[in-house]
Formats: sequence, C-alpha cells, structure tokens
Amino acid sequence: MESDTSTESRRPRLWVISELYYPEETSTGYYLTRIAEGLADDFAVKVICGQPNYSKRGVVAPSFEVRRGVEIHRAAGTTLNKNVILFRLLNMLTLGLSTLLKALRLFRKGDRVLVVTNPPTMPFIIAIASLLRGGAYTLLVHDNYPEILVAAGKTGPNSLFARSMDFLNRWLYKHAERIIAVGRDMRQLLEVKTVGLGIPVEAIPNWAELETVEPRPRSENALLAELGLSDKFVLLYAGNMGYPNDLESIVDAADGLRDECGIHFIFLGAGVKRPWLEKEISRRNLPNITIVDQRPRSDQPIFLSACDVAIVSLVDKMWGVSVPSRTYNALAAGKPLLGIVEPGSEVDLVIKEERIGWTVPPGRADQLEAEIRGIVSDRGQLGAMSERARTTATSKYSFEAAIGKYRAALITGDNGLIKH
Repeated sequence: MESDTSTESRRPRLWVISELYYPEETSTGYYLTRIAEGLADDFAVKVICGQPNYSKRGVVAPSFEVRRGVEIHRAAGTTLNKNVILFRLLNMLTLGLSTLLKALRLFRKGDRVLVVTNPPTMPFIIAIASLLRGGAYTLLVHDNYPEILVAAGKTGPNSLFARSMDFLNRWLYKHAERIIAVGRDMRQLLEVKTVGLGIPVEAIPNWAELETVEPRPRSENALLAELGLSDKFVLLYAGNMGYPNDLESIVDAADGLRDECGIHFIFLGAGVKRPWLEKEISRRNLPNITIVDQRPRSDQPIFLSACDVAIVSLVDKMWGVSVPSRTYNALAAGKPLLGIVEPGSEVDLVIKEERIGWTVPPGRADQLEAEIRGIVSDRGQLGAMSERARTTATSKYSFEAAIGKYRAALITGDNGLIKH
C-alpha cells in the first residue's frame, strides 16, 4: 500500500495564506477554509494563518494541526481589539512578521501559493517569501486597495498614500502568477490596474451555503416571533456594518417611512458603524428599526429567513472594490434583493440579470424610500422573485462550481500559464 508521504509527494504543494481560517466563521475565514479543504484531493494543501481574532476571538487554537486533509500552521501575533486602529496595526505588524518567518522556513521551490488580500499587507509579505523561496503566488482579491480606503473616506484618490499603494500594487501584480477576483466589476478594475503586465485575471464568485441555507416559511420564523415582527413587512440588513456599507441611506429612508406602520427594518451584525447606527436610532426616535446582535454562522437559516426582502448596501465608489458575500446566502434563502449599489457592480448585475430584486444608487435615500414603497405596494411579485433567487443560487453559485474553477486555475492555469 502506498504511504501517505508517497501520495503527497505526487501532488503539487499548495499553500493557502489567510489571517483568518478555521475556527473563524467570518466571511474570509469561512471561504478560505472551504477552498483549502475543497482542494485537498488535488494538492498537498498547507495553510499559514493567525490565531482567531474575529468571531472566535479568545479561542486559542493549536499552533499546528491537521484538519480534513489540510495542514494548518498558525503564526504567532497579537490579537488586540481590531476596532482600535492602533491595535489593528500592531496585530498586522506582529502577524506579518511571524508569517514571513514561517513562510521563509516552510516554502519550497515549486510550491504554489494562494494569498488573500486581507489584511492588505499580507500579499506583499507572501510575495517576498515566494520570490525568495522559488514559489509562485496567486492573489485572491476580496478587497481592492487603495480604492476601498478612498470609498470609506480614509484617503484621497490622489493622496501620497494612495499613489504609493498603486505603485506597490504594480510590483505585486507584476510578479503574480495570476489574480482571482470575486466579481466581474472587480475583474474589470484589476484588468485596468494590471494593463501592460500580461497577468491573467479571472472572476470566481463566492458561493452560497446550499447545504445549510434554504428557503423556510416566514410564518414559522423564530427571530420574527421573538421580535414581535411576524405581521410586519421586514427588510433585513445582515452582515458587517463597516465604513464601506451605506447604512446612512437606509436610516434616512426608514425615517421617511416612520409613519408606515407595516414596514420594519432589522439590522443584524456588528462593525465600526454600529455605534453610529444606535445613536441615530435613538436621536431620531425611530420605532421602525431593530438592531440584533451578530449571530453565529450556524444561525443563518433562521435570520436570513426573517424578512421579506434582503438589503445589500455599499457606499459610492465601491464599484470593482468588493462584493458582499452575504448576497449569495440571501439568494439561497430565497430572498429578493434590494441592492444599494452602483450601476454595473456585481450585485447590480446579478439582480438585473436574474430578475430577483431592485437596485438604487448609494446616497439616494429619497429614491430608496420611493422604491421601498413600490415594493410593498406590489408585493405580489415577491413569490416569483423568491423562486428565481433560490434557482440562481443552486444553478450558478454552488460550492462545487466555485471549487471547480479554483481547481482549474491552480492546477495548470490556462494553457499552462504556471511558469515553473
């Protein structure tokens, strides 16, 4: 019988690099864990990650373990409160240095490396290690920098910081084997940013958790019953409440709809904008908004079904920058989408192509309010939209479809574009 070592030696070695990995359940941790495990039959998959610092902060995971055929090497680093900017920078610095040392020690010539762009310093660290050790890295872009910081109002598009990041990005892209984007708008932006470099850029969207998330009867929803909202028309915003998310337009629209007693908004999640949200609800005395604390990923079948329409929102200037992953699980739950997004963005394209909802530009609370009034008055169309949403999730956004695209890209690339 062939030994495990002999079997591994015949498979190419693939390193997956991510700050977040199992047991983390936040978006990046979940997706990178599933990608690594999904490729374990084709590659000898090994992971370098940090200790849990988001949904599982406080859990101390083993520095090394093997889970579902994947070797997990956890780098040391501080796990201070990420919502404090100074602490987040310190976390990035300590984890980055530890990851660099591990990569230099563990990478071998000919290894393939998949590194995600969160945090933004990690790809540069891994690029250096890959080049020094003779590996080949692929960038998985979840967020485009510096564009996301520009959209969040943290820097200007022509600032020294933004121009410096653009310069460094050109170096990063130049030495990459390929770039994977999670949206078509993101791919278009990256094609512009890499023009003249000849680097393949492809779009592989994230997927819906079809094995756990499915349409459930609204009348039996425990969260709606708990909140006393079973008889309301509910719009749900579930996910990160960060700088890139347009919560302001939703609150303004809710204010304009305060006298429509049959309409209610639920915000579920956490993030840097949540304190602002709480203050605004109190200041304006809005009776039609309820905030619910973040729930574990295993509760998605419940809270994603606790609405008539799911809201996905991004601020202006987020075209090509990021794609909210909650979009796909809302589809899996059979929920029509109300997208507060720019025209031509991935969410806008999905909603219009599949006829599963409505889109409003960011910052247009008046238009959003009018759209919601129209949705409620014409709610008879929701049933057909719900069916199309679920069909879209199962036919286009399954895990099997996504992992097949990763496998095809990473095993040989297109026409043998892997250079070593």
